[in-house]
Amino acid sequence: MAQTAREKRKAKVIEVLNKARSMELTAITQYMNQHYNLDDKDYGELAAKVKLIAIDEMRHAEGFAERIKELGGEPTTEPDQKVTKGQAVEQIFTFDAGLEDNTIDIYNQFLLICRENGDSTSMKLFEQTIDEEQLHFNYFDNISDHISTLGNTYLAKIAGTSSATGIGPSGFAVSGDA
Repeated sequence: MAQTAREKRKAKVIEVLNKARSMELTAITQYMNQHYNLDDKDYGELAAKVKLIAIDEMRHAEGFAERIKELGGEPTTEPDQKVTKGQAVEQIFTFDAGLEDNTIDIYNQFLLICRENGDSTSMKLFEQTIDEEQLHFNYFDNISDHISTLGNTYLAKIAGTSSATGIGPSGFAVSGDA
């Protein structure tokens, strides 16, 4: 049975939403891996920020999944690439700025696909996500510049700082009301 034009447009939107979700799943894993490594190396302040950005990426992945389900699709559970492990502190933030810059470019293309296929709701989801990815890029690029310009002086200033993110224990199984 031939798909209607509307079903074809919806399928194109679901496809880009799933590609975006897959990218977010990679970012979550990448940033959490970096968070653990930065915390282990005693760069708590940097670790905390990377963790918060990973949490933003979790919200993005969930937003894409919810929209996919609303459109009748099935959200992917597969990241689009493997995590790069064992990065030196001096490499992490340049690497992450590149990931975010690439993501912004791709999401702008996905936004256009949503517009071309008449899905303003998905288009707005991409607009909001792009704005947040730009904040992530700005942070990573800033830290990369600090490390590049100040080197070990900057890193020595950060060493020994707390990795506490202010997130208390909460969730379905754990309550902060102990």
